[in-house]
Amino acid sequence: MEEIIKQNLEEIERMENVKILYATESGSRMWGFASPDSDYDVRFIYVHPVEFYLKLEKTSDVIEWKLDEVLDINGWDLQKMLRLLHTSNPTLFEWASSPLVYKITPEWERIRGVVNDYFISKTSMYHYLSMAKRHISVYLETPEVSLKKYFYGIRPVLACKWIAEKGTPPPVLFSELMESELDDEFKPLINDLLRRKTDTSESGKIPRIDELNAYIKSEIERTESLINSLPKDQKSGFEELDKIFTDIVLNNR
Repeated sequence: MEEIIKQNLEEIERMENVKILYATESGSRMWGFASPDSDYDVRFIYVHPVEFYLKLEKTSDVIEWKLDEVLDINGWDLQKMLRLLHTSNPTLFEWASSPLVYKITPEWERIRGVVNDYFISKTSMYHYLSMAKRHISVYLETPEVSLKKYFYGIRPVLACKWIAEKGTPPPVLFSELMESELDDEFKPLINDLLRRKTDTSESGKIPRIDELNAYIKSEIERTESLINSLPKDQKSGFEELDKIFTDIVLNNR
């Protein structure tokens, strides 16, 4: 599958006339709780030749390449990615730390060197808090619950705890995040769910676990109380990102 993914990335470069700077796995495979039938969520950052950025006509800043039962491949233009990095988009910190990488370049290594300079604790906590609230209200209150959705509910509240305590992007691997932030009394339960998740299809369901729901809700409430008391983070300027963007684009001839 890795070879198929790399072939797709090469085809994208040829067909779209772009250079892919970085390509990684996202989603459950990146987080470490994929099901046997999980698809491959491939995300990439690309750059056009310099002439592309000199047009007055509005142009697309995404490439949506493939979406089927096995592969989900899409990417962001470098300019879009750097603008989102400036706003501390949490997804980018996850991609940048993914353990499953399909392509990396010197240009990306330069970007990776400054990524954490743009991390904003409050922004990221709001992102993960919103994700947790959505999953508890939409997916985790029915008599039977998707096993996958439990991990999509528990992971963001643990990410909030990490950020509140350490002020850095949370680790990508769920096992590392769980070991650091999950209350000890819940670790046997979650470890059991992890084992079951690796043997259960994406659509697999289990009876609702009321004690786990209560824990997620209590962490949501705790985070809501905490987040309002946090000081407003100061954004870094665009100067470094402008320099990176200009250098990469002008060298992509």
